[in-house]
Amino acid sequence: MLSYVEKAEKTGNPVAKKLLELIEAKQTNLALSLDVSDPQKFIELAEQIGPEICVLKTHIDVIDNFTAEITEQLKTLATKHSFLLFEDRKFADIGNTVKMQYGQGLYKIVDWADLTNAHVVPGPGIIEGLKTVAEEKDLKRGLILLAQMSSQGNLATDQYTKEAIQMAKDYSDFVIGFIGNGGDVDELKKLVEQAPEFIIFTPGVKLGGGGDQLKQQYTTPNDVIKAGSDIIIVGRGIYGVANPLSLAKEYRQAGWLSYQNRIK
Repeated sequence: MLSYVEKAEKTGNPVAKKLLELIEAKQTNLALSLDVSDPQKFIELAEQIGPEICVLKTHIDVIDNFTAEITEQLKTLATKHSFLLFEDRKFADIGNTVKMQYGQGLYKIVDWADLTNAHVVPGPGIIEGLKTVAEEKDLKRGLILLAQMSSQGNLATDQYTKEAIQMAKDYSDFVIGFIGNGGDVDELKKLVEQAPEFIIFTPGVKLGGGGDQLKQQYTTPNDVIKAGSDIIIVGRGIYGVANPLSLAKEYRQAGWLSYQNRIK
């Protein structure tokens, strides 16, 4: 399995290179999924936990009373604490529609999010549509494809994953990686083996593993990093506890130690 430095040297994608170099320099492979609707609390948590993470993942449409000032504040914090912004939009429509969803409307995602993601069900047109928006605005942006999901009973199975990988290879100047299955380590390993040059982001990560009442499955940081994942995504396990900074530090340490052990 490639180290972050080795992947950074191999990639021709400037966003992937920036992220991999940031991870190595900051020594963190932790992404915070910050699904908090209160805008003040959202920004406060981003400020507090920013030093511990490489990526801040958002669902910007869950924030109450959204204004453009929120994304401007996010951009400032991302620069201050050296992390990338990932809007977890999960685009899933035809190319022309996603062009408007990405570049226009209330959120104008392309203007502030370094990364976003998409399902591959619509075919390669969805990638081309999103890529066109970034190119027209002359912005360096990266796309993550949903190759796998960690919810029980999901339909992103073997053939779906293979198609996602092929699309990523066809558009490697824009696609930087995949969402991998944090609930099934064996499935995650298959993805890593088929796409070693891409960055693997893994949700469904929790200290101690387990599951929740909505059929989300969890695996430990060590299990997913050992399987070849590059970035662990943690949400409620950090922002949903009494001392989120303490837990963020714990996840960061667990993820980085697991990576160091993997590359020995």
